[in-house]
Amino acid sequence: MSVLTVRQVRFRYLALYALRWLPTGLLIPVMILLMQERGLSLSQIGLAVTAQGLVVLALELPTGGMADALGRKPVLVTAGVLNLASLALFAVADSVALFFLVFAVQGAYRALDSGPLESWYVDATLAADPEAEYERGLGHAGTVAGVAIAVGALLSGGLIALGPVGPVSALTVPVLVALALQAVALAALLALLVEVRPGRGSGALRASVAEAPRMVGQAFGLLRRSRVLLALVAVELFWGFGMVTFESLLPVRLAEVVGDPERAAALLGPASSAAWLASAAGAALTPLLLRWPGAAPGAALLRVLQGATVVGMGLLAGPVGVLVAYLACYTVHGASNPLHLGLLHRQVDGPYRTSVLSLNSMMGQPAGALGAVVLTALADVTSVGTAMLVGAVALALAAPLYLPAWRAARRAAPTPAAGPPAGPVARPLPGPDGGPAGTAPVTEAAGAPAPAPTAAR
Repeated sequence: MSVLTVRQVRFRYLALYALRWLPTGLLIPVMILLMQERGLSLSQIGLAVTAQGLVVLALELPTGGMADALGRKPVLVTAGVLNLASLALFAVADSVALFFLVFAVQGAYRALDSGPLESWYVDATLAADPEAEYERGLGHAGTVAGVAIAVGALLSGGLIALGPVGPVSALTVPVLVALALQAVALAALLALLVEVRPGRGSGALRASVAEAPRMVGQAFGLLRRSRVLLALVAVELFWGFGMVTFESLLPVRLAEVVGDPERAAALLGPASSAAWLASAAGAALTPLLLRWPGAAPGAALLRVLQGATVVGMGLLAGPVGVLVAYLACYTVHGASNPLHLGLLHRQVDGPYRTSVLSLNSMMGQPAGALGAVVLTALADVTSVGTAMLVGAVALALAAPLYLPAWRAARRAAPTPAAGPPAGPVARPLPGPDGGPAGTAPVTEAAGAPAPAPTAAR
């Protein structure tokens, strides 16, 4: 697939991953507060955010199939252009309708962006060395993303503290800087991502559009055949719903306990920076968690712990208590992502990898949109703390869904007499008419993660 070495693939993947998340770090401290500054209520913000989930629901699977059929680079480039457009519109939006449009374009961006870069990294790594342990790179990506978002959030807080620049409000300045950084990220993507694409030109595009439904159908075929994969994808329903608590409600909660939205935004810059550094530290724990307690039980335990940290954000009094719980939440978040992604990647071979990741994201984005509507409305009619408690329960309820992967890994564990398992079994996948359409490695034992450096698979 690639002439790059494993080391080169990892370096380029991590560099592109950092550039992808740096603009996000700038937006996190200001997004909700900026919309409030421009006159939107929490319920209106929740309504606007639903556009993202609805568009992702419509486009996630077709774009995932297109990335597998056409190639990852053209899909990622298109995603980058759409993100530029959404950031430019966000900088000037001043009504519910315009913010709805912002999040609709963001939804198209996220549907295209979800999965192709990771899939390129995994497939390029295995092409360079079939025995390479790509989970380590996924864990490093979590660390890199945490550091990039932390740097962006810290920069955002500094820009806000400097105050307005001419007619541009203090909360708008980070959006303009994020727009410039996204342009840099797009240029780096064009230069660094090397891919042997399945096809080129308009003919390849038409063929990929025609091929995408078959890839999507085969991805659904994997869900029908693997209870492990089905349960892992279902985790995103609870995770996406509950993440609204610390992604959208935390700034409002902090403003509530501080008593001043601008002061809360200035605090949230360094706090978000520290939180994403904590997330990076959590991701760095991936090798230890793979050794003990293991990927599936570790991921289940972390879901419960994350719910507990959200309870702390909702109930603790004063900014110090809220921010300490916030840091703990992101530590757990960073640790859980690589475990969940590693379990997913072990369920499917390369030709369907992006489609399966898109299935996973398809569950999370609409669930996040539902959470944005339900939890913001609940916060309006009751309190932000009550809405956070409901989200915390949703996060913890995802834990039992890791049990099928845990049981499968235990069944697949080799006994001294039996030796190591023979590997995944190639099972036929249905074509559009229900007949066979090729094979892909699918195994219930795939819940067993790749090892830490010295552990046996």
